[in-house]
Amino acid sequence: LSRSLSSTANGNDSKKFKGDIRGPGIPSRVIHVRKLPNDINEAEVISLGLPFGKVTNLLMLKGKNQAFIEMNTEDAAQTMVSYYSSVTPVIRNHPIFMQYSNHKELKTDNSPNQVRAQAALQAVNAVQAGGMPMAGGVDASGGMGGHSPVLRVIVENLFYPVTLDVLHQIFSKLGTVLKIITFTKNNQFQALLQYSDGLTAQHAKLSLDGQNIYNACCTLRINFSKLTSLNVKYNNDKSRDYTRPDLPTGDSQPSIDHQAMAAAFGAPGIISANPYAGAHAFPPAFAIQQATGLTMHGVPGGLAQLTMPVAAAAAAAGRMGFHQLSGGHCVMLVSNLNPEVITPQCLFILFGVYGDVMRVKILFNKKENALIQMSDGTQAQLAMSHLNGQRLHGKALRVTLSKHTNVQLPREGHEDQGLTKDYSNSPLHRFKKPGSKNYSNIFPPSATLHLSNIPPSVVEDDLKMLFASSGAMVKAFKFFQKDRKMALVQMSSVEEAIESLIEFHNHDLGENHHLRVSFSKSTI
Repeated sequence: LSRSLSSTANGNDSKKFKGDIRGPGIPSRVIHVRKLPNDINEAEVISLGLPFGKVTNLLMLKGKNQAFIEMNTEDAAQTMVSYYSSVTPVIRNHPIFMQYSNHKELKTDNSPNQVRAQAALQAVNAVQAGGMPMAGGVDASGGMGGHSPVLRVIVENLFYPVTLDVLHQIFSKLGTVLKIITFTKNNQFQALLQYSDGLTAQHAKLSLDGQNIYNACCTLRINFSKLTSLNVKYNNDKSRDYTRPDLPTGDSQPSIDHQAMAAAFGAPGIISANPYAGAHAFPPAFAIQQATGLTMHGVPGGLAQLTMPVAAAAAAAGRMGFHQLSGGHCVMLVSNLNPEVITPQCLFILFGVYGDVMRVKILFNKKENALIQMSDGTQAQLAMSHLNGQRLHGKALRVTLSKHTNVQLPREGHEDQGLTKDYSNSPLHRFKKPGSKNYSNIFPPSATLHLSNIPPSVVEDDLKMLFASSGAMVKAFKFFQKDRKMALVQMSSVEEAIESLIEFHNHDLGENHHLRVSFSKSTI
């Protein structure tokens, strides 16, 4: 590795390396990394820098749990420091801290520690230059930088919906994403994703392959595609060409088939093309705003409600297993309820669309407030992102995470007028089975409801009359052509649809059939 290692930072000079005194943050190519775990290896430290540019030198101070990384340009170092200042990297549960070093470059010696670091750097640089040389000196990729700029991405353990926009959010952290096409193949959610060049694609593969998008699920498996370019015809929830905002959406309402397909396959991992879109889809122009980072202010449509799940997914872009949505905060505080009509059962059914509700407590002295405990923190985040701000019985719900870790049941003999209910053994939980198809049918509240489990004897008029019986207005109704056990019913507003879902989910239609109701991304 020939490089000019003039003056400044010398690996033997331990006095100099007490760790930099935190200066005013003057940019430098050299970044000081602190609080590393004891068993850290060189490759892990190098991989912190890889997404941002070439790592040209490395100095490990294992005794002090510190390291110095030298990037090839000051720009690369600035991008890296500013990215990690907004999203703390975590390696094996250790939050890592970094800042600019006072040193302008690194000078390394031949101590065993440094020889190891140089070997690790050489290995990474060889991979980046176009594949590790194979035995006999034949280059694995057939030339320098011979990788396709197109990646094939498979999402395994798909327990929560992953969308085209979530993928864009993650992969655009590592370079400019030009095009994405998503599809379902072999019951797996897959995507083809094109970067501007093969090297960026390689960085992304090195950085993201094997990472989980959400805690312990939705694992990315990434390979190079044989294709070198993607041909995108439409900008919609299944495909997008970010270089051509003028493309049509191709709206031929194929979404119903996706839901029917998702319902037909009980297999884990099947997903409808975009669980968050439909009536709440975003105009193609949104992509530019979204690419600017994790904060989502001013993004139109359904995405604004999505900030938490999308941000959680984007956190995976940190590769090193950022703190994802923890299991800790599974209790929500719901306020601004209508105390005249609200019941624990009604909150159980509504919040049960986004996760399994364990307990509900309406507060005795403040009946417009309730605590709701979900089975895990990701479900609480999902429910909060979809239901905060939605109207129920004339009032806009406010949903926030509670500091409580669980909802207390009343002591025996202390009845609280039925305001606290335990649903932990309820047969109505939608997400008990891992990989349940319900995971792929999670949508924001919408005026159109998806009905399933309809017995053969029940006809359109029966269902229209049922939904009108509560005083709501049914605007449209449609059975699925391929499967008459399912239908769509469109109410006059999202609020009416929410109230109808609460009232008629699990309604007994006779013949041992209980109606299942969820929000749809389709319109009729």
